[in-house]
Amino acid sequence: MGELAVRWADALDGAVAPTLNRTQIESLLAELGDVLVAAVRGTRAVEVANDAAAVLVAANYRDSIAVSRSVLVICRDIVREICPTGTESEYEAIRERAIVVAAEFAAGFTSALRNAALGEQETTLAAALSAAQEAEVRRQLSEARFEAVFTGASVGIGTVDVTGRVLEVNAAMADMLGLPAAMMPGRSVAELLGPANIGDAYANLEHLLSGRTDRFRLETDHLRRDGTITSIDLSMSAVRDNSGRIRFLIGVAVDVTERKKLADRLWHDANHDSLTGLPNRVLFFNRLANAVPPVGVCYLDLDGFKEVNDVWGHTVGDRVLRDVAQRLRVSIESVGGLVARIGGDEFIVLVEKCTGAEQLVTVSGLLLDALATPMQVAGQAVTVGASIGTVFAEERPTDIDEMMHAVDTAMYRNKAAGGRRIRHESP
Repeated sequence: MGELAVRWADALDGAVAPTLNRTQIESLLAELGDVLVAAVRGTRAVEVANDAAAVLVAANYRDSIAVSRSVLVICRDIVREICPTGTESEYEAIRERAIVVAAEFAAGFTSALRNAALGEQETTLAAALSAAQEAEVRRQLSEARFEAVFTGASVGIGTVDVTGRVLEVNAAMADMLGLPAAMMPGRSVAELLGPANIGDAYANLEHLLSGRTDRFRLETDHLRRDGTITSIDLSMSAVRDNSGRIRFLIGVAVDVTERKKLADRLWHDANHDSLTGLPNRVLFFNRLANAVPPVGVCYLDLDGFKEVNDVWGHTVGDRVLRDVAQRLRVSIESVGGLVARIGGDEFIVLVEKCTGAEQLVTVSGLLLDALATPMQVAGQAVTVGASIGTVFAEERPTDIDEMMHAVDTAMYRNKAAGGRRIRHESP
């Protein structure tokens, strides 16, 4: 495990955690590595990866490079350590579990990163409120204690009058919104939040100003003048005088643009096949479990693909798989199905609101037609066919394993019969 910790520490070089030295980093990563290896092996729940990521964030690894390189360590180094030799099926099983563990790790990292940012937001808001309680609305907003919090904060801070219009913002808030600070006073909060959330802004402001709530928080996207979009997590609280009357509001904002981009990218990577770009088995089974009935599934296994790898090698094989994926994706656009890659040369199609077995035969025909034309790969004309099994269910499937067993059986019966066929089974 020491070697894994060293490789992981090397991978994280540049995503510096200034609170730790190299020895401490390797010690921490050795402990987390043990946890992740156990999760990939299947001896611990994959959810432990969520907590492992939170530990990394707590150690001050907060750059996106930390999670992207850690995901690579999970999917490459840990898989190699667990399965240095073995059959292709054994390696594939370990790799698939590593992908699930990596997805949990990525989710834990983004969640912990968000909590850390919100913790700073809450601390700043509490300090600003405490200082503001001692200041009057306009005359003393520059009072020393409040001014120190207002100007020195790394998060955005703004004050708003009882009509919902901005009194003042600090430099961080102005930078976040992409407007000069001098242009902010007098503009409504709803206007600054943007039209997409103006309804939420009015509703929350009304509740705050009427005294029904003391604070609110919302996440919104703000379109800046330069055309870029900033994602903002905004908290607003009321400041009252000694009689309990609301004098003004204080808002604290955190720029979560990069966090959202990171979360979106990690979600995509965790739910899509890295070679073909198609949805992977994780996303497919999630969609199947929540599909709009009736539901149809077409399970496709390529015929002749092993020979492609044997004759021309895996590089050509990978190019064939990418070509196949594109052809299958285009072929089902007319029916709006979801096509995913769930194994080496195995693809699967989900058809929601399926009209019956006849439609699945039609869809399967489209898939076979898409593969009929030879592919030109590395100067070679390559042709692959497919064996397809289909299954239809009137209701959303409650037993995914049973449904998959039925469609898998249909596909392999076709394969045994010579391939390039379509067979239907009942779940």
